[in-house]
Amino acid sequence: MYLFKSGDLWSGSEGGVIRIWPWESMEKSLSLTSEERHMATLLVERSCIDLQSQLSVNGFSNILTSDVKYLLADNSRAKVWSAGYLSFALWDARTRELLRVFNTDGQIENRVDSSSFQGFSIEYASNSKKEKMQGSFGFFQRSCNAIMGAADAVRRFAATGAFGDDNRRTEALVLTIDGMIWTGCTSGLLVQWDGNGNRIQEFQYHPFAVQCLCSFGPRVWVGYASGTVQILDLGGNKLGGWVAHSGPVIEITVGAGYVFTLANHGGIRGWNITSPGPLDSILGSELSGKEFLYTRMENVKMLSGTWNVGQGKASHDSLISWLGSRKDVGIVVVGLQEVEMGAGVLALSAAKETVGLEGSTVGQWWLDMIGKTLDEGSTFERVGSRQLAGLLISVWVRNSLRAHVGDVDAAAVPCGFGRAIGNKGAVGLRLRVYDRIFCFVNCHFAAHLEAVNQRNADFDHVYRTMKFCRSTNVFNAAAVGSAAAVQMLRGTNVTGEQPAEGMPELSEADLVIFLGDFNYRLDGIAYDEARDIISQRCFDRLRERDQLLREMEAGNVFQGMREAVITFPPTYKFERHKAGLAGYDSAEKKRIPAWCDRVLYRDSRSTLLSGCSLACPVVSSIARYEACMDVIDSDHKPVRCIFNVDIARADDSIRRQELGEILGSNEKIRYMHEELHKIPETIVSSNNIILQNQDTSILRITNKYGKNDAFFEIICERLSFIMGDGQASDHHPRGSFGFPRWLQVTPAAGIIRPNHIAEVSVHHNEFQTKEFVDGVPQDCWCEHNRDTEIILVVKVRGSYTTEARNHRVCVRSLPHG
Repeated sequence: MYLFKSGDLWSGSEGGVIRIWPWESMEKSLSLTSEERHMATLLVERSCIDLQSQLSVNGFSNILTSDVKYLLADNSRAKVWSAGYLSFALWDARTRELLRVFNTDGQIENRVDSSSFQGFSIEYASNSKKEKMQGSFGFFQRSCNAIMGAADAVRRFAATGAFGDDNRRTEALVLTIDGMIWTGCTSGLLVQWDGNGNRIQEFQYHPFAVQCLCSFGPRVWVGYASGTVQILDLGGNKLGGWVAHSGPVIEITVGAGYVFTLANHGGIRGWNITSPGPLDSILGSELSGKEFLYTRMENVKMLSGTWNVGQGKASHDSLISWLGSRKDVGIVVVGLQEVEMGAGVLALSAAKETVGLEGSTVGQWWLDMIGKTLDEGSTFERVGSRQLAGLLISVWVRNSLRAHVGDVDAAAVPCGFGRAIGNKGAVGLRLRVYDRIFCFVNCHFAAHLEAVNQRNADFDHVYRTMKFCRSTNVFNAAAVGSAAAVQMLRGTNVTGEQPAEGMPELSEADLVIFLGDFNYRLDGIAYDEARDIISQRCFDRLRERDQLLREMEAGNVFQGMREAVITFPPTYKFERHKAGLAGYDSAEKKRIPAWCDRVLYRDSRSTLLSGCSLACPVVSSIARYEACMDVIDSDHKPVRCIFNVDIARADDSIRRQELGEILGSNEKIRYMHEELHKIPETIVSSNNIILQNQDTSILRITNKYGKNDAFFEIICERLSFIMGDGQASDHHPRGSFGFPRWLQVTPAAGIIRPNHIAEVSVHHNEFQTKEFVDGVPQDCWCEHNRDTEIILVVKVRGSYTTEARNHRVCVRSLPHG
């Protein structure tokens, strides 16, 4: 990596090595005659300065062995930041001295090698006869202790060991016009630093890793691994955000009135630099009047199936019976419960979850078997899955639909044993279908007739705390081609954004489907009475006793969600391998039959009469809701629900065309657009400065525009030596960051408020320059021993203008008299 800003060339590499090639040697090599040109490479090579070998600062030697990942020039202060993943070093660009070394927490670095993790073991008690004779409570208690102990051991390591550092890694940094430095971390954390390396404040608006940062004028753009882009002001307040790409955003840059984003799959998109802003509401209103021109309607048939498999395995015929009705189905969602259970399984699952691992061989068996049933490969493709102990959810998409499906994220929420273990809880998948967000959540709630309140609490916990992250087997849509788009900040249901504080992520989806073993039972009915009603197929009488329907009507659970009318017998509890309604549990406990296994949903509609439109983009109807009563592999019957989903989407190419016509024909919008892109009128107090013997002159820049801020940057355009005959000999810009070493300009960039004045100090500095040969300092001389003239350019921009108005100032340095 390198840093070259019209001055010295800095490079950083592995092992903390930082090398500098001074401008003086490069300038000298460029001035060689044609006969001497063959010496240019050697001259530059021998001038190299290895900062690491030059250091003699106590306590820094082992710190600077970290790989240098980033270099950043602070033009205003003539400083350079070098950054590794977990530490920073701050250098004086003029003297090349190390000023400070500190970590990502802002503390002075004092690294100590951490002890290696010795691991942990889970000891399983032997099943001796004596242990088997102990009471169920004792076994339960030992199981809890084993599970919680194992999970706690891994959590302690994750909090203090290598895994803990991963979320603190610096992934991007940028300098803003107000002189602040921003860094972005793997955890999504944004940190603001001042120019001296002091940590000022931090912000967290998204749970995914920051991939890149870009600053222009009064704003900072943040690109995330999720494909999301956010805009912040210089104070750290979030102004807006949207999903820009289906993959990580790896670079952001500004040009020609647009912010351009580059995704890892090669897609490039351009976004209007003024948005969000005053034009958005007007443009939105104008565009909404033309929705009929660019709205496209899509229809997707979807099968959602749930089954508590009771730690068993299914026959091929059972899977065909359950999932075989898939004609014209584009998406298949499968939720399984009790794939595997037991104290050892739960302990191992808890340990895996803590270090970011999931899945099991039994879970994989189920995925493979269902994949074969669905003709995976030639007809369907599995796009995502998530397992938490005995809970497993997976989604398959028909090949003809897969180009319109992407951004698959996964989530898991344990509800068992103090909300820590996955014997009860939920797993979820979130994906984007035709640019709309679908969420599927597979749940297993608290058991037993009397645990209604606990089941309600389980749902509430899942709904409020489920947070999605990118799945390990992500399937993304085809790469988006190069496009110059003008974004409209979307409504809350389609932004893909981290919701506002306190808002559940599930509330942001256009379609949410809950499926699973919710464990709600029938109240106030005896076993024999329930069996008689079932045999008569009088399900209306049973529904009156259903706990879930009662709790939903009371607003205690699944608020705002719907369920189709149940027309099938209760799906629990059956004796395995016993067919028909005679298979209901007839053992000693005689558990009362119940509809434990359910599918509920919520789409975009606020009322049942709402039609599908861009304002109400997803409308669902249920074609079939049924149980597979012929399946006998478990004590539960599998349930399936087939949805017809209407989706309204915008044709972006037509919408961009309509937007262009609005921008060109609407006089009010055109006037506002011109005002936003206006460069503020500014006055510079002098265009000629003479300095001698460490003089200081104040250059005043006045913003005469009474509405908007002016943003200025000062660079050195040209340096000339005044010859004996009075003629000027022109040279390229030189010195650190464009200024000769004898000149200090402070600040070299900044913001001027409306009708305010910025004062810039232009100082003549006594500065000795060293020549380096093979990294060893040689002769010294003063740069200003000759009559020297430079041209400073004050570049002034508006908040949204990439063009600048230039003011030139001649600064002449006279030799000692």
